[in-house]
Amino acid sequence: MEQPTTTTSPPTTTTTHHLSPPPNLTDHEFNQLKPIITQFHTYHLTPSQCSSLLAQHIHAPVDVVWSVVRRFDKPQTYKHFIKSCTVSDNFTMEVGCTRDVNVISGLPAATSTERLDLLDDVNHVLGFTIIGGEHRLRNYHAVTTVHEVVSPDDDRRPVTIVLESYVVDVPEGNTEEDTRLFADTVVKLNLQKLASVTEAMAHDGGATIKNLNLR
Repeated sequence: MEQPTTTTSPPTTTTTHHLSPPPNLTDHEFNQLKPIITQFHTYHLTPSQCSSLLAQHIHAPVDVVWSVVRRFDKPQTYKHFIKSCTVSDNFTMEVGCTRDVNVISGLPAATSTERLDLLDDVNHVLGFTIIGGEHRLRNYHAVTTVHEVVSPDDDRRPVTIVLESYVVDVPEGNTEEDTRLFADTVVKLNLQKLASVTEAMAHDGGATIKNLNLR
C-alpha cells in the first residue's frame, strides 16, 4: 500500500528584538516598551528570512504622530521613496483594504501592492504586508507602533517614540546582511521624515494637517 506523502515546514526561529534595545533607545525607554515589543514586534523566521527593529524619537504629541502613521491611504506623507499611492473609489480604511504604490526611480522596485493587516487606534498599531508588485521585497510584513514614554528626568516630560519592525525574505543571491542594510536604510529615512513632518505639525497646529490633506 502506498504511503501518503507528507510535507515538512522549514524550521523557524523567533526574533529576539525584546532582549536588547535597538539603536536610539535608552535602557529606561526600552524597559517601558519591552511588553509592546514582545506583543507586536516578534516574528517567527524561516532560514531564508531576516528581521529588524528600529526606533525614532519625535518631539510631537502621540496623537499628532499617529494621525499621520494611521493613514494607510497616504503613505507618501512621510515615506521618502513613494511617488504616488492610489486606492479604490469605494476605499474604506479597514483591515483587508489595499493600496497601490508607485516607487520613485533609482530603486530596485517600480510598484507595490500592499494590504492593511492591523489598525488599532487605541494602542496605536498599524501593520501591513506587500502582496504584489514589481519589487524585490518578497513576503515583506511591517508593524509600526507609536508610544508615549515618560522621561526619567526630574521634569518627567513624556516623549513620543515610534517603533517599526519588519520581516522579509532574503532575495536569492543576496546576503542577510545586505537585505537588512537596505531595508533598515529605507525604514530609517522614513522615520526621520515622519519626525520632521509631525514636529512641524505640532509647531504650527492645524495648518500643516490641512496642507497635507490628512482630514
